[in-house]
Amino acid sequence: MLSVLDLFDLEHPEWSFDAMYAKLGYSRSTLYRYLKTLTDAGFLTTFPGRGYTLGPRVIELDYQIVTTDPLIHVARPVMNELVTGYSCISLLCRRYKHKVLCVHQETSTSQFRSTYERGKARPLLQGAASLAILAHFSTYQLTRLYEEQAEEFKEAELGDTLASVRETLKRFRQKGWVQTEGQVTEGVTGIAAPIFDGKNEIIGSLSLTLPEIGMATEKVESVAERVQFCARIISKSLE
Repeated sequence: MLSVLDLFDLEHPEWSFDAMYAKLGYSRSTLYRYLKTLTDAGFLTTFPGRGYTLGPRVIELDYQIVTTDPLIHVARPVMNELVTGYSCISLLCRRYKHKVLCVHQETSTSQFRSTYERGKARPLLQGAASLAILAHFSTYQLTRLYEEQAEEFKEAELGDTLASVRETLKRFRQKGWVQTEGQVTEGVTGIAAPIFDGKNEIIGSLSLTLPEIGMATEKVESVAERVQFCARIISKSLE
């Protein structure tokens, strides 16, 4: 039944019964039963001539997450403080399977706008916010991902072998933060640090995006120190 919900994304926000039937391969009676259950629960809804779309229960749950999620709750005041003194955007991102999702954003600038608003997935192999998370994947997780996306790792200049990728990510871990320029948004610099849960497992990252490139080393290190400090506060609060 959950695989029905997985069909819906930005590229495919609406599905007809016949399209879902062809895609999923369930029997018609099984798919009818799943759709009725999901519709009755509010996870799906229908419009005449438009097929099925995500329903109001999803919106209700999203509001509940914004209001009660422990990560957002502890990170919001820290992020408000972090953007003070810079013309920047701060993103709180969370690892989700082989995706990195923005779950909260704070801004202190009108010079540019982040295209990665709450709920939008970021590329896993590009951008400081993602690489700060990727650097802490387990050996098993990284190996599986590399086997699936070896060419993408090479294109992202992370390494053309698994060994070279591991060495690149090791340098990120040792430094404690990641800096990138223009990888996701042209003309900006991203600086990010990892966030861990109470079991010291990587769950997300905290980042600042500044509307400039070619920043002086001293400024980059100063910003990175502050980002890393704030990420540690958030991690400590989750213990």
